[in-house]
Amino acid sequence: MTDTSEGRKIEDLPEWAVRFHESYGSPDLGDLGDVFHGPLMDRKYGLRKDDLVEVLIDRRMIPEDRDPVIRGMMVGGRSTSIDILDNFGEFRSISRDVIVEVRLISHLRKTYIEDEELLKFEKDDMKRRSEVHEMAEKTSEDHGSNLWG
Repeated sequence: MTDTSEGRKIEDLPEWAVRFHESYGSPDLGDLGDVFHGPLMDRKYGLRKDDLVEVLIDRRMIPEDRDPVIRGMMVGGRSTSIDILDNFGEFRSISRDVIVEVRLISHLRKTYIEDEELLKFEKDDMKRRSEVHEMAEKTSEDHGSNLWG
């Protein structure tokens, strides 16, 4: 058993995934594979933003003539749903209640902690939220000053 799993190669991707890979800038997939074994701190696995996935939907939840597999790139998610840009370029928000299986085709980003672009985005987003919060406090009326007399 090896300590790491090799990332996929471009030749291993299905045709629909190759289009995503190319439009994403053709990152080297070899360095983006999962690590399931070895020291705990070195393990890297699980779904990430921008992953190429195939989602199997419960057949009971869709019309009979519809394909139960949605193929595309994960663009986000919430506690009740995941958001996917499908292979036809359509945005889909899929309820987690109807998902039977999610199959990872390939990662397109590094793991969260190694992704400098994503960490910079998170830092900038925290700064923006803080500024918005400060602005909201400054512009709101002071409703609490008269509570204690």
